Amino acid sequence: MHPILSFLKKLSRHNTREWVADHRADYDRVRRMRDEVAGRFMAAVAAVDPAASDLTLGQCVYRLVRDTRFSEDKTPYKTHVGIYVCPPYGKKSLMAGYYLHLEPGNSMLWGGCYSLPTNYLTAIRRDIRDNIEEYISIVESPEFKEFFPKVGDHPLKTAPKGFSNDWEYIDYVRPREFGATFRLDDNFFDNPDFAVQLIPALAQLKRFNDFINFTLTESGFPLMRPNRR
Repeated sequence: MHPILSFLKKLSRHNTREWVADHRADYDRVRRMRDEVAGRFMAAVAAVDPAASDLTLGQCVYRLVRDTRFSEDKTPYKTHVGIYVCPPYGKKSLMAGYYLHLEPGNSMLWGGCYSLPTNYLTAIRRDIRDNIEEYISIVESPEFKEFFPKVGDHPLKTAPKGFSNDWEYIDYVRPREFGATFRLDDNFFDNPDFAVQLIPALAQLKRFNDFINFTLTESGFPLMRPNRR
């Protein structure tokens, strides 16, 4: 198991500031390794999406320290590592991007957009409806489904407003989250070339992200998340 995952596994059992203080050298080492992993991942994304080459590490890497101000869960540290490469704005973007998640037993490559306002989702759904053949040619292609067998999470139980339940493609527009997941084994990151191995999957994600991002860009909506106060 990769040292980052090994540390996170221990952290999940001892998620206190006191424990981290006693293992500060390990914690700092994991942060350095996280940045190294992030750099490799960013380079792999840039190989298929050149706009990613303009992003900095700080725009893509999430902190290990949790923001507990608005959460009932007051544990101080995250038990996963998150790296979100989303050109051109970085991790605060509302556009579709490329996310690498390291967590023992739950690592993944994910792409798409998350937690969008309702009007953004409505625009995406309408664009899928108006360009359904193009959308299907992406998400149902064998090359895409090799990595991403399913697209969309948290689907609505009924048809979205303005759509008929009788429409034969209604399931494509039900999701509240337009994203796709490629699950990764814990030992995947033991290979020094792990990022290079992700390039074929990232190339497929770019096809999906380009479709979503064209919609969002043409909509005229703000494309940056507001800062939390």
